[in-house]
Order: sequence, then C-alpha cells, then structure tokens
Amino acid sequence: MAPRRPPENAAYAVPDILAWLEAHGSADNIAGMARFGIGTERALGVGNAALRPFARTLGHDHERALALWRTGIREARLLALFTDEPGRVSPAEARDMAKDFDSWEIVDAAADLFVEAGLDGLIEFFATDEREYVRRTAFAMIAAASVHRKTDPDATLLAYLPLIEAHATDPRNFVRKAVNWALRNIGKRSLALHGPALALAQKLAGSDDKTARWIGRDAVRELADPDRIAMIGQKKTPAKRQRFLGRP
Repeated sequence: MAPRRPPENAAYAVPDILAWLEAHGSADNIAGMARFGIGTERALGVGNAALRPFARTLGHDHERALALWRTGIREARLLALFTDEPGRVSPAEARDMAKDFDSWEIVDAAADLFVEAGLDGLIEFFATDEREYVRRTAFAMIAAASVHRKTDPDATLLAYLPLIEAHATDPRNFVRKAVNWALRNIGKRSLALHGPALALAQKLAGSDDKTARWIGRDAVRELADPDRIAMIGQKKTPAKRQRFLGRP
C-alpha cells in the first residue's frame, strides 16, 4: 500500500506515512528486532531496508518530523530522524527527544542527526546524564562526528579523549560499546589522532577496571593493526581536505 501522493510541492502527511508503515509491518521483523536488542514495544515491524528508501521519497520537513516523533512509534521516530531538517533542530528539542530514548537504534540515528545539526555542545551534557541511552548518545555523536565531519580540525576530536577516559568504567552494555566505538573512530580519523587514541587505548587496556580493560584491549586490537595504520596514513588531513574542496 503506497502512501497517497500529496499535491505537488506539498509534504507527505503524517496519516499517510502511518498508513504506509502499518501496511508494511511484519511480526517476523518484530521478532528479529528483539533479538538484536531493538525496542519493540511500539514497533510495527518495518525494517530499515524498507524505511530508508521510503524516507528518501518524503523530503525533509521539521514540523512533520516533530509530529512523527510524538507518535512514539519506532518506525515513525526513525523516519522523523531520517527526514528532519538538521538546521532547524534546536538544542532544546534534542534534549526533549533524548528523554524518550529507549533503544540503541534510535540513539544512533539521533546522533547522526544531532551531529549534522551541529549540536556538539550537547555531547558533554549527554555524557553526564546517568540514563544508559542518553549517555550512549554522547559517544555515538563523537563516533559519528569522527566519520562525517570531514573538515573539522583534529583538535576538536582530540578534546573528547578525556571524556572517553572518564566514562570508560561504565559497565552498561550500550554505553561501553559506544565509548569503545568513539575511541576507535577517533583513532582511525588521522595519523595525528591515531597516536593519542592508541595511547589511551593502551592505558585503558592496563586498567584494573574490567570494563575499561575491555574497551582498551578491543581498541588496541584494531588501532595497532599495521594494515589499519597504513590505511589511516593514506587519508587526507583536514587541511588537505579543505584544499581539495577548494576552501581556504
């Protein structure tokens, strides 16, 4: 069942989107999501393989994204994150959304949006929050920024290493994995960042704390790999990237 097409130049309406989601849901998908630790309490069972192409047909609309988020439905919230207008997402709206985070999948999609929206100032705010999924948001944002913010100076990411170290003892599954993810992504960003990230990984690997030790050893395994180091050496530095893009 395809969504009813709106008049030309008009956005798809929320009821049409919800009707499409309901028509494409699957109980089998819901069972599969649960096995991967995805919250399914309000899921319709539409997989991302269908959601992302559908999102591309919708265009971007901030007000519609807010309305989709308010439904509380897993798929509607993912579409809200995929189709929001990053330039219109305010810090207050991001903080309000974080109150509803109940799945690593939602967190990671939100982190991509928040990074694109330039809400870096929320990273430390989220990191200090004691709720598991909110704290994960901070480190998912660092991991995303390391990959997607191509022209940011290395110093911006280097400044997050103390935050990673400070929360490397949080044993909760979705926090420790995000802290590890952030550390590895920083280390893979450039040779200038590789050394400090590897040094922190080695320090954590020797920690008396079980969680910090796991984070460190896993990061060392990847960052100390000679093939990985060679790949990092082939990347353009931020300055080179700016020259390549014709920026001063």
